Amino acid sequence: MKYTTIPNTNIKVSKLCLGTMTFGNQNTEAEGHQQLDYAIESGINFIDTAELYPVPATAETSGRTSEIVGTWLKKSGKRDQVVLASKIAGTGDYTAHIRTNGFSKAAINEAIDLELKRLQTDYIDLYQLHWPERDTNRFGVRTYTLDTQWEDNFNDILNSLDMLVKQGKIKHIGISNENSWGTMRYLQESKTNNLPRIKTIQNAYSLLTRSFETDLAEVSLREHVGLLAYSPMAFGVLSGKYIKGTAEDNARLKLFPRFSRYSSVNATKAAKQYLKIAEEHGLTLAQLSLAFVTQQPFVTSTIIGATTMNQLKENIASIEVSLNDDILKQINAVHDNIPNPAV
Repeated sequence: MKYTTIPNTNIKVSKLCLGTMTFGNQNTEAEGHQQLDYAIESGINFIDTAELYPVPATAETSGRTSEIVGTWLKKSGKRDQVVLASKIAGTGDYTAHIRTNGFSKAAINEAIDLELKRLQTDYIDLYQLHWPERDTNRFGVRTYTLDTQWEDNFNDILNSLDMLVKQGKIKHIGISNENSWGTMRYLQESKTNNLPRIKTIQNAYSLLTRSFETDLAEVSLREHVGLLAYSPMAFGVLSGKYIKGTAEDNARLKLFPRFSRYSSVNATKAAKQYLKIAEEHGLTLAQLSLAFVTQQPFVTSTIIGATTMNQLKENIASIEVSLNDDILKQINAVHDNIPNPAV
């Protein structure tokens, strides 16, 4: 395994982070525990969850993922060996079953206490805002319309999180599914008012979704806000199983077709070309895809997820792969012709 530190901290984390959003839906508790055991044995010390998981979010399953992580933490006794990240859900119809008061002080206090209980721990190392409270172009939306109803509350949010830091319930904070303007506003507020500084941003980033490079990459590198790249496998499309027709009935896009942006005509076309590059160099498409993400200078950790142990083993093994300049040139040639097909 390879390691780095979360920017502006002394927290050592593995360059691969175990994502857990399948636990409690596609994976049972026993399977989740097996994945956690194998990941830790392989050198991964970074685990990511969220209060709304598993995905897709429902009132019946909300919080189940964190409960499974919590029972593993209690059973294994390895809380002090892992860096634990979680998220408070943003607003919207998608999460109305969780709460409707956004990132208010009351919402943040309620969310952290419930999540600590589910996780069976006294603190969370990295607590993230799952997506902005304001309506903006997240989750693959290309166009932008100004949200005239939203009122700036960055300062209020940071003050609420500051109290949790002082209480010892969280150590550091991060954001997710955020854009450059929102990221800079958080940084501005923290600097001006001596409030907790965001350390990470968790956004989608893969061979099919490279929009992070347009401006957030510069923010990340210049402001030292590390990317935790999620969906590096584009919901399994970059495993090659959909292209080859080998996806099983419980594959994510078969179960949840609402995530169709990863399987559009252009996304499929690009994935086929990336598969050809991988095979030319004796790699699997998964290895190529994960190695590409992990070696980007703005990526702190790549969040991997799997529904089977074989998938998990292949994903973790990608840490040994390093893409040379020739491969990167071939990848960028595809990207030039079919830029960001899943955004």
